[in-house]
Amino acid sequence: MKTQIKNFKLLISKCDKPLLVVTILFFIFGLLNIVTASSREAVVRYEVSTYYYFFKQLKMLLIGAFLSYILINLNTKSYKTLIPLAYIAVLILVLALFVFGTEINGAVNWLPLPVIGTIQPSELAKPIMIIYLSIIFEKYARLFNTDSNTRYEKIGLILIIGCMIPAFTFLQKDLGSVLIMLGTFAMLFFFSPVRKDDKVKTLGVGVGLAIVLLAVMVIVKGYILSPAQMSRFNFFNPCSRYETTGYQVCNGFIALNNGGIFGLGIGKSKQKYSYIPEPHTDSIFAIIGEEYGVIKCSFIFIAYIYVLYRILKISATASTVRGKFICLGIATYLFLHIFINLGGLFGIIPLTGVPLPFLSYGGSFAISLMCSLAVVQRISIETKLQKIKIN
Repeated sequence: MKTQIKNFKLLISKCDKPLLVVTILFFIFGLLNIVTASSREAVVRYEVSTYYYFFKQLKMLLIGAFLSYILINLNTKSYKTLIPLAYIAVLILVLALFVFGTEINGAVNWLPLPVIGTIQPSELAKPIMIIYLSIIFEKYARLFNTDSNTRYEKIGLILIIGCMIPAFTFLQKDLGSVLIMLGTFAMLFFFSPVRKDDKVKTLGVGVGLAIVLLAVMVIVKGYILSPAQMSRFNFFNPCSRYETTGYQVCNGFIALNNGGIFGLGIGKSKQKYSYIPEPHTDSIFAIIGEEYGVIKCSFIFIAYIYVLYRILKISATASTVRGKFICLGIATYLFLHIFINLGGLFGIIPLTGVPLPFLSYGGSFAISLMCSLAVVQRISIETKLQKIKIN
């Protein structure tokens, strides 16, 4: 027991403390705001306790904390064996959605499981894909810079790993998750050790295959995006379409406008009363903006920038190739979630319904996010331990 405590203290001393403190405070802040944002939905719509979603999210955070503890203690070398198995497992869950999936807001992205409840496989897939790709980049870094034809086989493997789950997720109409997975994959591939000419060739092949697959979809189904998805692209001036496609975004505008500079006060949001559907999930920032106002919300953006900065700093100083790419991928994954969520809420891009990191209610995403940050911390620890050995 004393040895375990000593090892834990050593790990904590070597982790990135600024990142740890900010992310813990961020999760606590998000958890408390879920109470205020979900209070009306819980009591009036579902006839449960005001703290119903608070305790559900708290349970997921505790599970995430337990898994994070395991990951912080787990050497990233073991990922070479574990992550391929994890990828296969999550791929099976994604495929199971075609048979057992539950449709919510037009997307079939929820899988009911006994005991556990419903999970979102696409959320679990994102960090697993990042780590798997990073391992491959490290393993074949030298091969990618040779003239060996074997390198094309490994590039093909990278394309399969990076595009297979997004392709199935696209068929399940979860467009937001597809954009995040493909965007993260594109960032990792762009900075990968693959030669520039091979990157250009791969891009050409990828675009060609995408065109063929989309053409097949048009022939078979008669469309690429469903009518519900197409309606979201009509996102300019949403209040002019208040009674149809612009309802949710327009009410988000109203909430932010109500908040003004200083906000209405904690718990005093008006738009959470039946105006914004499920206000504690993807549109929670509208409620936070209404209650806290512009000045206080600016600290949220500062916190996001700081978290991304710390992760990228760990990436830049990582002692292994896999560590560099894992941190880069997780930073990209976080940024895309922030950009797509807030971009949709602000009417800059179509609203696609992805959770906002640290703030939105959602068990699968919260666990994935916590585990991703734990992996980042593990990489920070290994880098510092490596420096001690060198010195």
